[in-house]
Amino acid sequence: MLLVFVGYSQKPIDYVNPFIGTSNFGATNPGAIAPRGMASVSPFNVAGSQNLPLEKDSRWLSNPYVNENTFLTGFSHVNLSGVGCPDLGVILTMPTTGELNTNHLEYGSTYDFELAKPGYYSVNLSKYKVKTEVTATTRVGVSKYSFPKGQSNILINLGLGLTNEEGATVKIVSPTEIEGMRNVGSFCYYKPEESYPVYFVAKFSKPADDFGVWKKTRKYDGLEGQWMPYNGKTRLYKNYRKEVIGDSIGSYFTYHFDKPTEVEVKIGVSYVSIENARKNLEKETQSLSFEDIYKNTASQWSDLLSKIEVEGGTRDDKTIFYTALYHTLIHPNTLNDVNGEYPAMGKRETAKTDGTRFTVFSFWDTYRNLHSLMSLVYPKQQSDMVKSMLNIYDESGWLPKWELNATETTTMVGDPAGIVLADTYLRGIQDFDIKKAYEAMRKSATQLDNNPLRPGIKDYIKKGYLTTKTTNSGSVSTTQEYNITDFAIAQLAKKLGKKDDYKLFSKRSVTYRNLFDREFNLLRPKNDDGSWYSPFNPNKGANFEKNLGFIEGNSWQYTFMVSHDAKALMKLMGGSKKYVAKLDEVFDKNQFDMANEPDIAYPYLYNYAKGYEWKTQERVTNLINEYFINKPAGLPGNDDTGTMSAWLIYSMMGIYPVSPADPLYTLTTPRFDKIIIHLDNRYYKNKKLVIEKKGSGKLESFSINGKTNNSFFISHKALTNTPKIQFNLKE
Repeated sequence: MLLVFVGYSQKPIDYVNPFIGTSNFGATNPGAIAPRGMASVSPFNVAGSQNLPLEKDSRWLSNPYVNENTFLTGFSHVNLSGVGCPDLGVILTMPTTGELNTNHLEYGSTYDFELAKPGYYSVNLSKYKVKTEVTATTRVGVSKYSFPKGQSNILINLGLGLTNEEGATVKIVSPTEIEGMRNVGSFCYYKPEESYPVYFVAKFSKPADDFGVWKKTRKYDGLEGQWMPYNGKTRLYKNYRKEVIGDSIGSYFTYHFDKPTEVEVKIGVSYVSIENARKNLEKETQSLSFEDIYKNTASQWSDLLSKIEVEGGTRDDKTIFYTALYHTLIHPNTLNDVNGEYPAMGKRETAKTDGTRFTVFSFWDTYRNLHSLMSLVYPKQQSDMVKSMLNIYDESGWLPKWELNATETTTMVGDPAGIVLADTYLRGIQDFDIKKAYEAMRKSATQLDNNPLRPGIKDYIKKGYLTTKTTNSGSVSTTQEYNITDFAIAQLAKKLGKKDDYKLFSKRSVTYRNLFDREFNLLRPKNDDGSWYSPFNPNKGANFEKNLGFIEGNSWQYTFMVSHDAKALMKLMGGSKKYVAKLDEVFDKNQFDMANEPDIAYPYLYNYAKGYEWKTQERVTNLINEYFINKPAGLPGNDDTGTMSAWLIYSMMGIYPVSPADPLYTLTTPRFDKIIIHLDNRYYKNKKLVIEKKGSGKLESFSINGKTNNSFFISHKALTNTPKIQFNLKE
C-alpha cells in the first residue's frame, strides 16, 4: 500500500508523487533527498528471493527500490536516480526488534503505509511494528525510528549493496557514534580497477545499551577450515571499539526500552574522508531535530519547484509535471563537502572548490534536453555544472563523457560534453571560461591518437564516418553523435568569430550523409572499403539487441536523429512528403522507442515540414497520454537522470529544444492554459515569462506584443526577452 501526501495548499511541491518511475524500470526511488543531494535515504527492497523476479542478483537492475516488491532489507544512504546501470545503493540501516539477527535475508520485513513527498519518506515495517521516517540534507541522511517497548536494534549493513562491489571498514567510536567506509564503483561493471570509497559517520540520538560489529566469514573447504569454529559463520565482536575490515560486515546498536521510544540516526557521507563526513554531519544538522531538517529541505524543494507555475490541466497533469521537475533536480548532484573539498578526477587527490562541484553527468542522455532546461529555469545551477565540467578538464585533460563521483565510466558513445558547453553559452549563460571550454571541445574533436572521447576519430576524419571495421558496434550512431558535436563546435566558433573553424566543423557535421542508403531511405553501415554492410536489416538493434551499426537502437530509431540537418535529410529522402511518410513509418511500424534517447525528438520533426505541423501536436499529445501517468509505472523506462522528465516538462509547456546547440525551440500545443516561468535576473532581463494558450483545437500561430507569427519555431533569445507569448489554437 502506498500513499502520496497531498496538502490543502496547492503549491507545486504538493503535487509531486515520488512513486512515479518506481515501476516499469523507471529506476527512480521514493526516498528522501535534498535538491542535488549527495546523500539520499531510499528504501531498499531488491534483495532476497522474496523479491524475485525483480531481485538485484537475478537480473540487470539499477535501482534500490521496485514498487512491486514486498521485502525490505534496509535503507541505503547513497543512491542514483533514473540510471541504466547499477551502482551505489550502500550503507544500509535497518531497525529491528527482538533478538539480534544480522542476516538480511532473515531480518528483512514486509511493509505497508508508505508515504512519500519531496524530502520525506515513511513506512511501517510489518514484522517489527516499527514506523520509519527519513529525510535528508545535502550531505546527511536522517532517520527516525519509532520503536515499541522491549529490545530494539539498529543495524548498519556494509556488506549489502546494489552491486556486488565489495570492501568496507567500520569502527564504533562511542555508544552514540559509528564511522566507516564502503567501497563502491564499477558502474555497468566497467573499469573495476577504478572503484573508490564513500566514507560515513553515523550519530544516534540515544546511547546504545549494547553494541558491536559483525563479520561474515567466507567458507573454507580445505583442511585448515576444519580448525575454524567460525568457518562460514558470522562472528560477533561485542562491545568492540577497534576498526574492522572486510566484505560482509556491519555494526549493531541494541536498546532495551521500557516504553515506546523514538531514536534518530544521522549519517553524514563524504567521498573525501571520515573527518569530512563528520564535518558534513555537524555543519548541516547541528542540533536540529528531524522535523527541523525536513522543514528546511521541503522549503528548498518548494522554492525550486515554484520557479514554474501552471494553471489549467487536470490534477494528474500537474502531478506528472511537477514530479518530472522534481526528478530533473536530483542529478547532476553535489560532490563536494561543506568545506569545499572533493576528490579530483583521475587520481582522486583532494581538491577544493568555492562553489558547487557537480557530479553524475550522463551526457549521452542529458545533452538532448535537460541542460537546456536548466539554462532556462535554473541558469545558475547550469553555470556551476559547466564550471564543474571545466574543472574535470583541468584535472584529467579531457571533458567528461559519463562522469560519476570523479570517475569516467566511458559509458555510451559520442563526445557529448561539447554540445552542452556550446548550447549553454549560446543561450546566454556565459559566466564561465569560454576560451578554455572551446579549447577542450576542439581537443576532443581533433586529437588523433589516444583520444578517449572519440574512438575511431582517424576514420571519421579521413572517410567522414566510422566503419564496421572501426568499431564492432555503433558505427553509424557514433558517426551521428560526432556530427552533432561538430555542429555544436561550429555554432560556437561562429559566435566567437572563428571563421575557419566554423567552416571546418560545419563540413564535418553532416558526414552522416555518406551513410544514407536510398534503397531503404535510411542510414546504413558501411564497410572499410566503402561498400554497404550486407545483409542489412533496418529493424535489427531494437530492444538493446547488439548490432554493428547502432547503439541501443536500430536504423529507424537513429536516421532522423540529426535534427541539426533536418532540411538536408528531407531533401535526401526526396522532399517533405517522403520525409513525413518515412517518419510516419517509424511510428506506424512500432519502431519508435519512447524509452530511449536517439529518437526522443522525432515527434517534433514534423514541424520542419510545412503543412504537417499538426502531426507533431498529435504525436506529442498521444505520447504523453500513453507513457506519462500518475502511477508508479508512469515513465516509459529509465528516467536517464532526468532526461525523460525534461522531455515531458518541455512537451507540456509547448516548447522543445529540438536541435541541441541551436538555441531555439519548436512548438506544440501546451497542456496547460497558462505557464509562468520565473526567470533569473542574473541572466535574463525579464522577471518572468508567461506562456498562455488561447482557443482550442490545433496550434496555428503564436503572438508576441500583439504580432502574430505563423512559424513553429522561436529563438531562445526571443522567448526569454518577451514577457508573454500567446499560443493561438483553432478548431
